[in-house]
Amino acid sequence: MLHHRAMNSLRAQYEVGPNGDREQPGDHGLITEMVRTRNLRHVNDFKNCYTLFTDDEDYGKSYQFPPTSSGQELPGPLKIGLSRGFVLPQSIGDLILERQMTLIQSMLIMIDDILEADSSARDKRAPTRRPPKGATEALSKLSIRQLEMKTSKKPTLLDLAASARDQESSLEEYIALLSEPAVLEHAINFWFFSRPELVPDEKGRMLPAHTDKYISSSFFDTVHASVKTAAIWSYVRRLVELLENTPVKDKAYRAIILQELSNVCHLEYGRAQALFKRHVQTGFGRTKYFRRVSNACDDAGNARVSMKVKPDDIFATDPQLSYMLRLCHPDTNASKAVDWAQKLSDLHDAHAEEREKLVDRELDAFGDLAIIICFIRDLSALVSLPAMSRKKGQTFILRSHELEKELNQLKNGIDLRDFAVPIKNLLEPGVAEAALKTMDQYIVDKTGAELGFLHQDLVDDCFADLERRRQEATAKAQETAAAPSTTVSIPELPEERVEQRRQKSKTRPSHSSVYEIARPTEGTSAAAGSEVSPRQTLKVRKSTADVFSTLFDKSKSRGTVSWEAFEAAMADLGFSIFPKMGSVYTFCPPESMDTKKSFTIHRPHQSRIEGYMILIVARRLRRVFGWGENTFEVA
Repeated sequence: MLHHRAMNSLRAQYEVGPNGDREQPGDHGLITEMVRTRNLRHVNDFKNCYTLFTDDEDYGKSYQFPPTSSGQELPGPLKIGLSRGFVLPQSIGDLILERQMTLIQSMLIMIDDILEADSSARDKRAPTRRPPKGATEALSKLSIRQLEMKTSKKPTLLDLAASARDQESSLEEYIALLSEPAVLEHAINFWFFSRPELVPDEKGRMLPAHTDKYISSSFFDTVHASVKTAAIWSYVRRLVELLENTPVKDKAYRAIILQELSNVCHLEYGRAQALFKRHVQTGFGRTKYFRRVSNACDDAGNARVSMKVKPDDIFATDPQLSYMLRLCHPDTNASKAVDWAQKLSDLHDAHAEEREKLVDRELDAFGDLAIIICFIRDLSALVSLPAMSRKKGQTFILRSHELEKELNQLKNGIDLRDFAVPIKNLLEPGVAEAALKTMDQYIVDKTGAELGFLHQDLVDDCFADLERRRQEATAKAQETAAAPSTTVSIPELPEERVEQRRQKSKTRPSHSSVYEIARPTEGTSAAAGSEVSPRQTLKVRKSTADVFSTLFDKSKSRGTVSWEAFEAAMADLGFSIFPKMGSVYTFCPPESMDTKKSFTIHRPHQSRIEGYMILIVARRLRRVFGWGENTFEVA
């Protein structure tokens, strides 16, 4: 089949079957036979539309021919072509083209898999599993407490600031890890195969899953979304710290901060909910519950998708999906989402097999959604958080929407096909790094600054605006009782804005943005990062040492650590574990440990830490606690 598709023209494949055997039907004969015997039909009629199958440049092109003045449906030459089989009704022609395209794409995927299997250079990171040792014994020591701690002290603003800082740190670590080919390739695949275009529209039409058209924009969106989310949490953290440090008597300024904080938290909730819906609506077997709206896009330029069913209607047959659809529903706000997220989390605790039915990207998105839901819930319990407003507290909202609009206009113009087609090509040495540099330069050329600095400046400029408003509020309070103006000045014309950024870049210090994607040099690894000297050497049992030896292994073929073994190892070190909704866990160190920072991660799919997750967990442990491969010694 590969030889036949590679060595013959599309016209020849149209006429003749494999091996040049004219006894076997080609694509034309096969499709027309299925139309005749199996009732194969195209969803559209394509009235008066015909497709040409010739050897010239018109192969596969479709045209509409209105009836002639004499009343004939087709002009004479096309009628002859129809009788000879190289002109067909478009309803059949499209089916033939779909077959040819699908088979060619399948061949390309097969070739890439063969090349990957035989490659000595490609970064495969094939995990080798090994059973956990001593997990059961260590788990008996596990100290698990409920996050809410109803009978003990409630979280304070400082606790919430620490929680936001932990999330911000986690996101920054992930941005740095995107320079790792395995992590970048995995993330782009998640985005590429969750495209809204893969959801059928009202006529049942959907775009092919494997098409090069969306790879470059998926690459752009993957990196952009990671940086944007980290910037949002940085702003949230700084707002909570500002609120904590603002005197209670300064009511006017606290009101400004609270409204800004409320709006940004709901912005993050909307982002997390949209991402969760994106992955649910394209999950295996779930597209039938959604419908793509033809010729309609959202503010980000993505195809608009609506829900076809009511979540309650499927509760009896599939409670998990019912809860997930509730969380996707546009009427489910952050306060309503608390109950549905808790029910889904409780279902996973009671029936672990239900959780394993979800794919990685659904679980990761649910974890992100649960984090902001819990944050808004805890914040609302501490302060009188105002409702989201479209008129007040728009400092960050307006500026971020303006930047989002500017960047969304760029993504369709970038061409990264030389690096990322197929996506697995990013695993080849140096390819991911080159692709990231190309994207960086493209953004600098178009906007005047790197992606990281665009978002870092966004956060800094918003805080400068807040300080100005504080001064205005103080001045006006001394003069009159009038409330301060909340008008936000949007930057000047695009050309002036780009030039202003370029001039600002010349005055920046030599250090890079906190959101810059680290680029490993030859012989180093971004996952390894700069080695942090451990504060203390830890004497542990052999099973615990084996877990961390696997996590900090720098070889390409890393092993696998079960979640049970990881919990057991952390418990052996004296950590307490705080389970949250959405399979999110926070590990708090014991008093005897030098660092007092907590560590929050998602429990991975099928409860195994492997592949790209090994890199993420190892890097976070290294940066938070200063651990490395030489930290642990067997007692």
